[in-house]
Amino acid sequence: MAHAKREIERKYEADPGTRLPDLTGVRGVAEVLDKGVGELDAVYYDTEDLRLAAASITLRRRTGGKDAGWHLKLPVAPGERDELHAPLEDDVPAPLAGLVRARTRGAPLVPLVRLRSRRDVRHLVDGDGALLAEASTDTVRAERLTGGDTGTVEWTEIEVELADGGDPAFLDTVGKRLRKKGLKPSGAPSKLAKALRDTGWRPAEPPEEDGTAGGRVLAHLRKHTGELVTHDAAVRRDLPDSVHRMRVATRRLRSAFRTYKKILDPAVTGPVADELKWLAHELGVDRDQEVLAERLTARIDALPVTLLLGPVRGRLRAWDAAGRTGSRGRTLAALDSDRYTALLDSLDALLADPPLRPAARKDADAVLARAIRKEHARLAARVDRALALPAGHDRDVALHEARKAAKRARYAGETAVPVLGGPARRFVKRVKAVQKVLGDHQDSVVARATLRDLAIQAHLSGETAFTWGLLYGEEEAGAAERERELPGVWARASVPAKLRK
Repeated sequence: MAHAKREIERKYEADPGTRLPDLTGVRGVAEVLDKGVGELDAVYYDTEDLRLAAASITLRRRTGGKDAGWHLKLPVAPGERDELHAPLEDDVPAPLAGLVRARTRGAPLVPLVRLRSRRDVRHLVDGDGALLAEASTDTVRAERLTGGDTGTVEWTEIEVELADGGDPAFLDTVGKRLRKKGLKPSGAPSKLAKALRDTGWRPAEPPEEDGTAGGRVLAHLRKHTGELVTHDAAVRRDLPDSVHRMRVATRRLRSAFRTYKKILDPAVTGPVADELKWLAHELGVDRDQEVLAERLTARIDALPVTLLLGPVRGRLRAWDAAGRTGSRGRTLAALDSDRYTALLDSLDALLADPPLRPAARKDADAVLARAIRKEHARLAARVDRALALPAGHDRDVALHEARKAAKRARYAGETAVPVLGGPARRFVKRVKAVQKVLGDHQDSVVARATLRDLAIQAHLSGETAFTWGLLYGEEEAGAAERERELPGVWARASVPAKLRK
């Protein structure tokens, strides 16, 4: 994978000939070092229809400066991006192209804009000489290479980039000084965005909600479709919690299709939901392995060393390594498949031409409240059935089904929060507590099955199975505690909420 770093910066508009104001009086700055002037030449790449730019992603090939090469910048938060570097070569490096595959979907990446900059660099350092931030005055000339208005635009800007590991609050302090000197924060998040804007490109505005049930549900679908695509790159980079977040996006979309069948035609959404289920399953192999390994590791860490008999940690590491090797490969194969690309295309097509039913034209509050009550009734039936069963396998299965119903009810409530406000928020909070208890119970069921397998493997290898049996007993006791806890948690969520503002 390409080298990555977190870029945290602020940009300010400047007039031609503007010099960087004196920053030696800024708190923490002991000296401002002149690092000279450099010439940078960058060509930015995108699809013909600017899919990367629409997602605030930049991909460039740059020569000059200390970091010549290919750079891919993925947005994290306002003023923050993850910047990934790859060596200088003629074509877009495959690792970077792979990270934007969910955006490009086979469309070629072509030269879009050329930016030539004269960069006057200053280093802000503390009393020990440590770098706090790099401030540069950039004189930029941008040339549109394809599409839009041809020609060039020129401007000057000041950019302040935080040193690796620095406190973002320092940039706020510097910004206060710059604003006092008359500089204004840039209206564009990047040089590319400014170049595109000044040569005629305007990103599409998201549709405004119209107060109807259909409008609210479509806004929900747009949000989580966007999250699904955004998390794709994080999963490919193997970032912590990324698989979980992507899987949650698939679940929220599926849940919306099932809950709001009176709003969206299930004949159209059904096949899409089936494909989302497939994707969630492929992602689940990796995620479930991760969660279970963390749970068992925590259990082992909590035991006194005198109770760790045999190569317990080594066996768990071997089990985890074997499981993750297969699961990671399976996840990436799914994301690189034509089936996945077709799923993303089908989601876009559905949002562009939604299969709305008559109920979609009704006011959102009444329709969403009715849907939440229906999901609550489904949850109540499953919890009541589970609690009526004796402890054992059948109850475990019933509790797992109740957990899935709780998740679906929670998602329905979250969809309605922007419309119903506080009542929906309180509903979500109570149902989430039920889901948490049921989730921990199910995790224990899965953990016990794995602990039994590990105990058998240890025994067959001539090792003592004592520690595995001990952990099994702890999981069994924890599951019993969750079952005792459930009636009280459910009592607080069992009364349907008053879902009108």
